[in-house]
Amino acid sequence: MYGQGGRASVSSFAKDASVRSHKVARGTARRVASYGAPFVRDIIAYLVLAVLGSVVVVAVPVLLQRIIDDGVTPGRRDVVVTLGLVVAALAIADSALTIVTRWVSARIGEGLILNLRSEVFAHVLRQPIAFFTRSQTGALVSRLNNDVIGAQAAFTSVLSGFVGNLVLLVLVLAALLSMSWQITILALLLVPLFLVPARLMGPRLSALTRRQMNLNASMQTRTTERFNVGGALLVRLFGRPAVENAEYVASARGVRDAGVAIAVNRVIFMAGLGLVASLATALVYGLGGLMAVAGQLSVGTLVAMAALLGRLYAPLTALSNVRVDIMTALVSFERIFEVLDLEPLVAEAERPTDIPRGPVGVRVEDVTFSYPAADQVSLASLETRPETTVPEGQTVLSGVSFEIPVGSVTALVGPSGAGKTTLTSLVARLHDPTSGTVRIGGVDLREASSESLRAAVGVVTQEAHMFNDTIRANLRYALPGATDEQLWAALRDAQIASLVESLPDGLDTVVGDRGHRLSGGEKQRLALARLLLKSPAVVVLDEATAHLDSESEVAVQRALDEALTGRTSLVIAHRLSTVRGADQIVVLDRGRVVHHGTHEELLAAGGLYRSLYETQFRE
Repeated sequence: MYGQGGRASVSSFAKDASVRSHKVARGTARRVASYGAPFVRDIIAYLVLAVLGSVVVVAVPVLLQRIIDDGVTPGRRDVVVTLGLVVAALAIADSALTIVTRWVSARIGEGLILNLRSEVFAHVLRQPIAFFTRSQTGALVSRLNNDVIGAQAAFTSVLSGFVGNLVLLVLVLAALLSMSWQITILALLLVPLFLVPARLMGPRLSALTRRQMNLNASMQTRTTERFNVGGALLVRLFGRPAVENAEYVASARGVRDAGVAIAVNRVIFMAGLGLVASLATALVYGLGGLMAVAGQLSVGTLVAMAALLGRLYAPLTALSNVRVDIMTALVSFERIFEVLDLEPLVAEAERPTDIPRGPVGVRVEDVTFSYPAADQVSLASLETRPETTVPEGQTVLSGVSFEIPVGSVTALVGPSGAGKTTLTSLVARLHDPTSGTVRIGGVDLREASSESLRAAVGVVTQEAHMFNDTIRANLRYALPGATDEQLWAALRDAQIASLVESLPDGLDTVVGDRGHRLSGGEKQRLALARLLLKSPAVVVLDEATAHLDSESEVAVQRALDEALTGRTSLVIAHRLSTVRGADQIVVLDRGRVVHHGTHEELLAAGGLYRSLYETQFRE
């Protein structure tokens, strides 16, 4: 009796009704509509198909009326056969319309998902590193998946639910009124009673659904954290598998209980709808039967009206909740727009300049840098503990100036927190200076094209990241078109070719999550091979040997010597050999350059460098 409309009404009333009172920002609806612009033809086709489908739904009961009144009652077989064939043809047409309508709806919905996901993904990748350090990965992924799908589902459900149900309701009411206005009025008087189960069960289904979603999110977060290599290692090291299992089972039990409650309440909801509809049908048959006995109504009309009655209440129920559907779509879109409206602090210039190819120098001119406030780089809704007040950014670098001549090596030394890593991130343009400039090849990095900057600068950090893919794929991330010969040449220069050759799958060996199948030294040498394959003019090393054992350090140092040869290099020095081999040393303290010179010059001058040398470098 209810068909798809009945199931849709269950889904609608299970949504969080609190969205009714949500105040949508001005311009949101217009902005949402713009996402439908690429699908105008599909939307028009969908609306036409929806109207045709509604006409077919109403035409069948009307034809049943004619079969009984014009064929069965007077005994005209030709009318029965002819109209029966027409009903069969309409049934085939209805199936075809259903398939085509679903195909068009899928094109609109999946196309919308593709466009939204692509836009959000590209926008997030343009955000500064501070955005990722502050945001919860799970919350960010939820925006990319759940909110995008929620927006699409609500968008298409509004399109199908509102237009389709409205057309169907108008046609059904018109047909009913043309047959008997008395029975139609009686049917409409029963509408409030029909909505009672929905109003009673809606809030309960909403609360249960929200609880199940929260429990599922919590369980998914726990699973993600425990199933990655670091989480699994922590669980094993601290001997908590039994506790973890018990806590997971408790969460899963909560999801189960909520699921059972939702299933039971939905059955009660549908049973309530069925009871009211059955009572309505009984009343209509009673009144209609009396009218038929009195000769005021034909038997065919009575049967047709009973059939049409079953198609009246479902669209009425769906239309009564269309505001929740619309608001749900707008809220989901608002959460997506919240991410899209966060402007990247590091942006491409309108007319970018390419950094010259070939050997280039680096110049840091009176650079001051303060980390941006939270609201500039992140969203409170994406953070574990969103800040209620936004503190001013702390100054990390102040008036820093030095130059790295072409092909030379400059070492950065200084106590922890002096600003060394921040300075290297400015050279790689992970951040922009608050004031001052960083130039490579004479080009201010704010004006440099991102493509030429990435080609010119190569970075290796303390913890080199590897994707859970093959060695070949991780190397080709630096140079997608690299041949196997080029890959092996880079591996040899990075002192790791013999290891890769010894692996059963060679270049096709999967390195595991974050490269955990490799040792620290192996991973660093593979990262250096990736850098050598890229062949940048400027190399930035952020303590690339800081956490390695002596044997691994020797191998990595050989690879570093190869990587630095002939390249302009900025190195955060961790080992004495790196310091001694540098052409110049820049000593940082509390964000300022306090000394500058060669190893021998700085030792002779005394001060902070000599103190660092005596405590950190000298064995």
